[in-house]
Amino acid sequence: MAEHPPHYIVAVVDDDGRILESLEALLESAGHTAWLFASAAALLESGSLPEIDCLISDVDLPTIDGFELSRRVCAARPGLPIILITGHAVAPDRPPAFGAGGCRFFRKPFDGEDLLMAVNDAMQNRSERAIP
Repeated sequence: MAEHPPHYIVAVVDDDGRILESLEALLESAGHTAWLFASAAALLESGSLPEIDCLISDVDLPTIDGFELSRRVCAARPGLPIILITGHAVAPDRPPAFGAGGCRFFRKPFDGEDLLMAVNDAMQNRSERAIP
């Protein structure tokens, strides 16, 4: 019998509906569940944080940007893997490290396979840290 890859719930926050749809299709093609949010406030107010396994967020969000969202998520869920994406040509050389989960950074356009690998790597690293 074939072994099934792990299934994760990934929250995606972006104010661009096309990016949300694209990431939903990408994540679901890999067997993950994508929960989509058009703003940081929508995610924070949803009550979904306890259930998600990974966060992918745009940096340039109105009102609460991706960095502030990451800080708030890390305060509520230390160790949750976070992946930040941006459309800016200039991105930080060293993305901020938010807690034990750390943070990965991608510039748009990014390779979908690289993003999926980052989700899987982050979850693998998280599992390894949880083992005593």
